[in-house]
This record gives sequence, structure tokens and C-alpha cells, in this order.
Amino acid sequence: MRSAAKINLHLGVGAPRDDGFHPLDTVYQAVSLYDDLTASRADDWSVTTRTAVHLGDVALPGPGDNIVDRVAELLCATRCDEGCRPTARVEIDKTIPVAGGMAGGSADAAAALVALDRLWDLRTPDDALLDLAAQLGSDVPFALVGGTAHGLGRGEVVTAVEDHGSWAWVVVPDTGGLSTPAVYRHWDTLFPDAPATPAPAQPVLTALASGDPMALAAALRNDLEAAAVDLRPDLGELIARGEAEGALRGMVSGSGPTCVFLCESPEAARDVATALSATRDVVLTAHGPVAGAHLLG
Repeated sequence: MRSAAKINLHLGVGAPRDDGFHPLDTVYQAVSLYDDLTASRADDWSVTTRTAVHLGDVALPGPGDNIVDRVAELLCATRCDEGCRPTARVEIDKTIPVAGGMAGGSADAAAALVALDRLWDLRTPDDALLDLAAQLGSDVPFALVGGTAHGLGRGEVVTAVEDHGSWAWVVVPDTGGLSTPAVYRHWDTLFPDAPATPAPAQPVLTALASGDPMALAAALRNDLEAAAVDLRPDLGELIARGEAEGALRGMVSGSGPTCVFLCESPEAARDVATALSATRDVVLTAHGPVAGAHLLG
């Protein structure tokens, strides 16, 4: 099972609700950086993870703490007979940046939902899978859907967006890490009078319909970027460098610290990636939109 990373083309954030969550108005795009997950029959339950060299020495969840463990427990609790316990051997090959604002964990959760549902022959309807995905995390429903989608609520209410463009990206991971809750808390500190309603995504939706990279570059928005850059000023310097090297627009991906750069074409993306590689150990290229969680082969 293969699942893709995401970029938020628009991330409008509202003041926290009574439940502590921030309302979002966002546009997701799945891009061609992937995690692959394999689930096979076994007498017990295990999850092992292999990471690509470019991810470096990253901290991974301990036994029982992976989001895939939560997927298995949720499926057993809601879709299996009472008293059942998960049994499977799950192997994950990660290439999506870890804790990088590209929803790698959510991608793994979406892949596990589909893979385990099929392995255990549960035949869960699509709408029920989406409901389960929303219980696992705000980005998990989109990781199931893929493509380009408009997200509301906490981001978990997703609607597919017509997107006939092919968008070229440069992705620069960062091993420094930024805690998503910490970035949101810092955003609250920076913007204590933020409106309850997040900025609407219409400018990005209009730009996507045009198919024009320049229009999309002008419309990109990430309200969390100010907080991420205030915590990590070097990210702002990286964005400025990428734009100086020819990217149409650079921004922090989600809550960071990965930075992404929209380019005019795949050739332009390769040129920007080459230039940034002079000072960065890992620079990747990607395109979007791509499919959500799906079987390989």
C-alpha cells in the first residue's frame, strides 16, 4: 500500500474553539513523496519501520506507540467481533520527512486503514473509513482521498477539488523538527486577537482552476508560517534563498520545518534543487497532485 505526502496550498487558521482545536480552511495537495506499507498475516502483532537514508537519524515511535497501532486497535474496536485482537506483520518504508509538516504519520495511518481492512476482510464502506480516519487525525481523511482537496473543520472534512494542473515542487526537509502543538501555541501568542473564522481558500481554488503556476504562487498562504519562522528564523532565510534561485514562491509546509518551493516547470524545479543542494544536505523534487492511499501494482 502506498500513501503520499501532502502540502497545504492554503492554510487559514482561526482562533481556537472551545474544544481547543483551531478551525481551519485549507487546500491539500498530495505530492510524489511516498511511504510504502505492507501488511501480512501473522500469529501476533508487530510494526517495523525502515527509513530512507535522506531522512537521517530520526526518532521513531516505540513499540505500541505508532499511529498504525492505533489504526489496528480502532478497526478491531469498531469493525471486528467483540474481544478480537489485532494480528498482522506491518512493515513501513518511509521516505516522507518525519515530523516535517507533510503528514507522514497520517499517510501511514491511511495506508494501514486500507491495508488492514483488506487483510482482515472487513469490507468497511468508504464513508465509514473516512469517519475512522477523522478519529485518527485531522490529516488522515485527506491522506485517504489524495489528489487536491478542500478541508474544513479541523481539516478532516474534505471535498475533492478539480485540479487539472501538474505542479512542480522542490522540497527541503529539516531534521531540526518543530512540534505542531508548539507552533500552534506560538501562533496563539503572536495573534491573540485572531478572528474565529479562518481566511477562506477561494484565491487558491481560483488559481488551481486557472492552471497557471504564477497565479498559484501568488495565492499560496500558510498562516502558521509566521509562527514557524519566528521559532526558527533560518527557515525564513531558506525561503528567501529558494526564491532568489528561481522558485516562484517558497513557504513552510504546514507547521514545518520542511520548506517547499513552487516552480514554473519540472526543469525549473531541478535547477532550484541543484542550487539549494550547494548548502543543504537533502533537497528533493516532487510533483502533484497524485493519488491517495492505494495498492501498488
